[in-house]
Amino acid sequence: MRTHLPSRKVIAVLTAALLATGVAACGNSDTGGSGSGDDGKITLGFSQVGAESGWRTANTTSIKEAATGAGIDLKFDDAQQKQENQIKAIRNFIQQKVDVIAFSPVVESGWDTVLKEAKDAKIPVILTDRSVDSADTSLYKTFLGSDFVKEGRLAGEWLVEQKKAAAGPVNIVELQGTTGSAPANDRKKGFGEAIAANPNLKIIASQSGDFTRAGGKQVMEQFLKANPKIDVLFAHNDDMGLGALEAITAAGKVPGKDITIITVDAVKDGMQALADGKFNFIAECSPLLGPQLMDLVKKVHNGEAVPARIETQETTFTQEQAKEALPNRKY
Repeated sequence: MRTHLPSRKVIAVLTAALLATGVAACGNSDTGGSGSGDDGKITLGFSQVGAESGWRTANTTSIKEAATGAGIDLKFDDAQQKQENQIKAIRNFIQQKVDVIAFSPVVESGWDTVLKEAKDAKIPVILTDRSVDSADTSLYKTFLGSDFVKEGRLAGEWLVEQKKAAAGPVNIVELQGTTGSAPANDRKKGFGEAIAANPNLKIIASQSGDFTRAGGKQVMEQFLKANPKIDVLFAHNDDMGLGALEAITAAGKVPGKDITIITVDAVKDGMQALADGKFNFIAECSPLLGPQLMDLVKKVHNGEAVPARIETQETTFTQEQAKEALPNRKY
């Protein structure tokens, strides 16, 4: 009986199909394949809060540049300030089998379920800039960022010193950050604890401006209409303070003189306002976390022990100090 051998054309088609299958099986983190791939690179999935401020933009730039410099394959996601977007991004990273997940949580609560999913998938998680309030600290490896309570406390202590001779009430309005976020909660706490040292210092209005310049302007307009006497503004970040400047000026008041303005961050625009005498004091919060984050990514990927909390080194600025620091400011 004659045996029919496949033609060269059929063999070529079968070979091409097998090759295509092989290529698809290798995959990459964008298509749901193995995070590291065959190139030996560590793949990091990073979910950013958004682009709500100059600080956040500088933070994103630092992370992207540091990843490139460290030879780390970065999968970047912008959550647009929505927790549901971050949860979706983290689940996508898990499906893509990235090596490490890092994110800056929009708010503190509501992360246990998705973090448990990452833990079950054996993907280590690093918190950056903002923390979560989970009681199970095994759900993440470490936190890298600032001490927000300290930032608020430093702002409050400066104000207490400045107003120690005040004989009557000092009316303070507060522009809070995103409701439920770690920096908003902690800066409010630290500031409140510090000003308690002087009973004349009273917060007469406090509302979220969502860390945005537009939000700061809008809420400050409301504060000015509702409160004829405002002595101090404490803004949880520079951008809200910069928005408030517009509202204060439009109301016929002189920012930095008629109203003392204290902010947090020390981004370039905020530092310029401080140097120009429109702000009075800034507690620094550095966004340049990229190099430290990439170092941590490598360590947790290799199974090395890392501290549970790593704080960035920061300072404060008066008007004169801002003038000195501005020429060399990196963000």
